[in-house]
Amino acid sequence: MKYYRILFLAAALTGLASCAMDELKDYEVQKPQNIEQYEYLNEYDVLKNYVDRTASPDFKLGAALAASDFLAHGQVYALAASNFDEMTAGNDMKYASIVGNDGTMSFDNVRNFVNGAAEAGMTVYGHTLAWHAQQNNKYLNSLIADKEIEVEEGATDVIVDAEFDYSTYSSWYYWAGYPEGGQQTVGIVDGVFESNNPTPTPAGSGWQFQYHVADGIQWVAGRTYKITMMIRADQECKFTLAAGTWGGQAGGDVTVGTDWQEVTVSRTVGVDGGGFVIFQSGEVPGKIQMQWLKVTHEEAKAISWWTDIISNGDAEGDDLTNFVSTHIGGTNGPVDVVDGAGVNGTRAFVVSSAGGGTQAWDTQFFVYANRPLAEGDKIKLAFDYRADVANNAESQAHAAPGGYIHWDGGAAISFTTEWQHFEKTIVVNSTVSPDGNFQTFAWNLDVGAPEAPVNKYYFDNVFFAIEESGNTIPLTPEEKKDTLTWAMDNWIKGMMEVTAEKVSAWDAVNEAISGADYDGDGYYDLQSATNGDPASNFYWQDYLGNEDYVRIVVAKARQYYAEFGGTAPLRLFINDYNLESDWDDNKKLKSLIHWIDVWESDGVTKIDGIGTQMHVSCYANPDIQASKQEHVVKMLQLMAETGKLIKISELDMGYVDADGNTVATSAMTEEQHQQMAAYYEFIVSKYFEIIPAAQQYGITQWCITDASGDLGTGWRGGEPVGLWDLNFNRKHTYAGFAAGLQSK
Repeated sequence: MKYYRILFLAAALTGLASCAMDELKDYEVQKPQNIEQYEYLNEYDVLKNYVDRTASPDFKLGAALAASDFLAHGQVYALAASNFDEMTAGNDMKYASIVGNDGTMSFDNVRNFVNGAAEAGMTVYGHTLAWHAQQNNKYLNSLIADKEIEVEEGATDVIVDAEFDYSTYSSWYYWAGYPEGGQQTVGIVDGVFESNNPTPTPAGSGWQFQYHVADGIQWVAGRTYKITMMIRADQECKFTLAAGTWGGQAGGDVTVGTDWQEVTVSRTVGVDGGGFVIFQSGEVPGKIQMQWLKVTHEEAKAISWWTDIISNGDAEGDDLTNFVSTHIGGTNGPVDVVDGAGVNGTRAFVVSSAGGGTQAWDTQFFVYANRPLAEGDKIKLAFDYRADVANNAESQAHAAPGGYIHWDGGAAISFTTEWQHFEKTIVVNSTVSPDGNFQTFAWNLDVGAPEAPVNKYYFDNVFFAIEESGNTIPLTPEEKKDTLTWAMDNWIKGMMEVTAEKVSAWDAVNEAISGADYDGDGYYDLQSATNGDPASNFYWQDYLGNEDYVRIVVAKARQYYAEFGGTAPLRLFINDYNLESDWDDNKKLKSLIHWIDVWESDGVTKIDGIGTQMHVSCYANPDIQASKQEHVVKMLQLMAETGKLIKISELDMGYVDADGNTVATSAMTEEQHQQMAAYYEFIVSKYFEIIPAAQQYGITQWCITDASGDLGTGWRGGEPVGLWDLNFNRKHTYAGFAAGLQSK
């Protein structure tokens, strides 16, 4: 079997320091049969030498890799240092890689990486300061968890977990286990629970006669419960009482006398879940009787508070989700808001009646809660109100506005021409919420129809809240924002302290834009827990606000970059994917540009550049491929028009065959490899053609080598995404990329 000394990697090592050369070990591989088709690649220079530095003086050719691979000073180090100007760490500079569950931060890997890059003559592109993915969700959620309520030290509430009054049972059907051949019985006798044991079991075998005295109790592991009974026995005795589940029980002795007495024992249950209380009294002769049994535990004393279940009750904002009106001949829609019509000249909700309706409900005003209300819920409703003409108003209970439940909502009012205040606390009953679906107060304003007057009805300072109680209380939105602003500040401060002198370009915010226009304004909304995956991700913008989210990140980055010695101009990018998408005609990019305008509209925030993640595929179908290329061009044109720095931040490529199937590396043909090379050349050359030199930040190849594994595993597992194969041999795509770089 013939072997040859590898040539492709050797070409990549040109210009490396001798120490790097010494660290790289020689290796041999079997010569492929089709090696002739690849030998031309030996004639290529290293990639970065194809960049026209005169025409594009600030352009940086980048590669993404794991910091540990680079710091190992092996083949990855050699390829990176020889072929590229800049590196992006795949994960090492992300929040979850640095911040522990207790909030402590370890920047050792980051420090070593940026120092190692500097020693190799390379720069580092920071990825990423703010993202919804790869956050330490446990820590961040702990920061905004409900806060403990301060109560009198030692004060507790007794919580009843279960209560059994055996007089209400005609029989007892819960499980009992009897010794073989025994005559034991368990049941309800004259309204009393009774176990009868005429044939006691031998000493030490009380478990042979065991039976549930309570069932269906929800235990919490680690909690101590009190089990209290009104109980007696034929003779003073001692037996085992156990609490828990069949997966684990907390047992111990209980002593019972012959007279009715209240007996209490404590059990600390070690398992969660539904379970029971059992007696094991096989050794006790005669009867044991109980009138009742109760299971309780103590918790720190709870307090109650009012939680708002509407937004914008003062009418000063633009959110009208909770306020709806209808007029004669019309349909339900957002209520009118009028400047200067409220108390003290503020804004107010205004409902106009044309008069002359046939029914009182022809003109209505609805206050629609954020959640349905069930029987027993305690709510508070308050508001200020007046009208141009005095008139009465009826109050109804609805589900959603227009979803009538009952004619009396408990909040009827009489309007005068002067401002009045209404306030009432109401306990929801089954009449207004028979199915737990009461959610809306509705006022019929055309009372007296058809003689109801032409009128305007004014509402202001609406307060609609539900009483909640407990040992903890949720943080307010303002408290959550303050807390997470501190957390973001702390994170960025720590990162800049380590990197400011060596890293001057960052993805300030990564993947902020969703893929859907939920509010109908023509642009995609930001990513959010409401349209994303809150179980896996942490959406900073949900707490910091859609506008302030980015503004805070940018401000903190600039502040601490300067404080910790950053001297080169700091470049902050907004980075996102699918900006080249053809299925929505680049709408995601258009949306991103819109949001950048919003973020910069404060006149303070400055976003330097846009990064586009191009995890693309080359298509065998010529029509599909033509569409993809057309929208790559559109993307670059739209980006160029912003005047901002433009970076292809993550470029890799797979292949899709004529049937729409992703092709594995092992199944690729030479023709398909050549098509991919041509697409690389197209993308890279179009970048230089369309993006003005002053806006050219750079291009980062996201995958140096092909992806290992099988299709569908890891990041593009099993796909031909690299410029080198897994043996570090150059591919046709290397030539295509190089051709694109030297296209000028």
